[in-house]
Amino acid sequence: MTLPQVFRVNAYLSGKKVQDTYRHKGMRRRLVESLRRKGIQDQAVLQAMESLPRHFFLDKAFEEHAYEDKPFPIGNDQTISQPYTVAFQTQLLQVHKRSKVLEVGTGSGYQAAVLAIMGARVYTVERYEALYLKAKFTLDALGLKNVRCFFRDGSKGLPEYAPFDRIIVTAGAEQVPEVLKQQLAIGGILVIPVGREVQAMLRITRASESTYLTVKEGDFRFVPFLEGTEPE
Repeated sequence: MTLPQVFRVNAYLSGKKVQDTYRHKGMRRRLVESLRRKGIQDQAVLQAMESLPRHFFLDKAFEEHAYEDKPFPIGNDQTISQPYTVAFQTQLLQVHKRSKVLEVGTGSGYQAAVLAIMGARVYTVERYEALYLKAKFTLDALGLKNVRCFFRDGSKGLPEYAPFDRIIVTAGAEQVPEVLKQQLAIGGILVIPVGREVQAMLRITRASESTYLTVKEGDFRFVPFLEGTEPE
């Protein structure tokens, strides 16, 4: 799946016209090459990130830096993850076309968009209403019809839509929420960073109704995983 051409060139986000220029595309190509050198080998992940304008998900003040491999603030004390982290988590998910994916922590909407471009059916949950509204507007403006956004407590998942083939958590949890494990289909994969100051990236595969296989895939730093919701 690729972005609709009209939005590749022009989009109206937060009442402002933004463009995806040849210069932006060149910066994305260089970013993707740097991700490849850092060990990201999944071609579907790299192609999705090369096609997706990351600067559409950031305030104008950060546009010149949007294709640096860095996180940036998006409001509510939250950040858009650095591109390497997005690529690393997405690669661990092993997403296929039509995979049913739950994302806990919509944030800017960038991660959900990457998954959608890869052909996944994305259900994304955000606890901050202001971020939920902004991300939903951006994803709708980009024409990504296979993303459904929810303003909900992500710690509870989305039981009415379970089971999910894949679940990705984009905040650092102190422990793996049992409710998310239970919403995973047998054979499905949960990717979640777990820890306090530094989080271990865990890839958890549900082998049976009661058996889960866990592999640690490196250390990262994320904003904390919080329960409840924060209305505007």
